[in-house]
Amino acid sequence: MKRLLLCSAVLLSVAAHAKLPAPVLTDEAKAKAAETAARTAWNARVDAYKLCLAQDRAAAAHQKTARAQGLELKPAVATPACADPGTFAYVPPKPIEAAGAHSPAATAISPPNTNAPASVVVPQKP
Repeated sequence: MKRLLLCSAVLLSVAAHAKLPAPVLTDEAKAKAAETAARTAWNARVDAYKLCLAQDRAAAAHQKTARAQGLELKPAVATPACADPGTFAYVPPKPIEAAGAHSPAATAISPPNTNAPASVVVPQKP
């Protein structure tokens, strides 16, 4: 009896969970997610920078010990310098209205089209 009750409870909870709607993301949640993504990308750049510095230190230590032991070293392969990512600075994107993506107000009042033919508006070069 207990097993039957447990099985029915599990089946009902699975069915109820499957019918739940997807969560609605608000603008604040989207902005927070964008900032988190930016911080994660910055942390990846910091980790790559620290790894680069550690590799440079390890290579310098290897060369120092090899020279001290009198071993012959091959010329070092040129690699790009370690790029410091700097401090984290997140600038949230502007909404479309504030980004200046719309036409200027003058264009909205009087469109830039005319009834004159194109040859008059843009004269041909001789």
